[in-house]
Amino acid sequence: MKFDIKYIMGVALILFSQGIKAQFYVGIQSGIGNIQSDVKGVKSGTDIGGALKAGYIYSLTDHIGIGSGIEFAQYKQTVFLAQPSASLINFEVDRTGSAFVYTINTSNYKEKQTLQAIQIPLFVQYKKNINTGVDFNFRAGVKYFLPLSYKIKSSAETVKGVGYYPDVNLTVDNLPEYGFGSQSNFSKSGEYDTKGILMSTFELGFTFQMGEKSSLYTAMFLDSGYGTILNQKQNESYISYNPTSSTDRNVNGLYSTDKDATIKPVAFGLTLGWNFK
Repeated sequence: MKFDIKYIMGVALILFSQGIKAQFYVGIQSGIGNIQSDVKGVKSGTDIGGALKAGYIYSLTDHIGIGSGIEFAQYKQTVFLAQPSASLINFEVDRTGSAFVYTINTSNYKEKQTLQAIQIPLFVQYKKNINTGVDFNFRAGVKYFLPLSYKIKSSAETVKGVGYYPDVNLTVDNLPEYGFGSQSNFSKSGEYDTKGILMSTFELGFTFQMGEKSSLYTAMFLDSGYGTILNQKQNESYISYNPTSSTDRNVNGLYSTDKDATIKPVAFGLTLGWNFK
């Protein structure tokens, strides 16, 4: 990954040094933005995402150019358990140092996720004139996707934490001072740990000449990540265990339950931009 981002940044700097010969652009993207996951027992709703973008395209020939820039992207979605009332199991250690099986039971749990990121594209553009003042454009390349924050706001009608000690065959479900018991109207905010990944990017559209040195650009786009943006070393309970309280639990999020899961951004929609020299 380090080699990939250094390569992308190196090419981008070379293009910037040739910026006097480049065509610059600014634009916006809007469409469906998903944070896809393969975590079992978890579903997500679809929401609108978008990005602000700026960059430049250096022409190699009349038809071929290479471009780069910077983008600020945002993804939003709601994630919930496939079953409204569900139990998930994790392994914990209480404040005396004893290990136990920790079961979280929730009713109507959901979390609203907001992912914000910087995207650095590097792409090749093919351009062909199809009519007076109208060009066909196709762009293909990669982006370095660098998350800035991945925040979650979770809620549930009820949350209950139960401990089972297999060594002594003991189940504890109502001992609040040790973190076992129920809570109503649960609400908590948290944040996932993240890392950068690569994305593929494609755009297909048209450029309409609006003046001697400016044009309007419209296109359809598709971005898809490779690998996972979560930076996690172990499986965690989506609502954490608090060894001293049953009503003051932190939230780790549903995606934290599987450290080997693939969590990646995928977006498609429309691009509207303005090109100028």
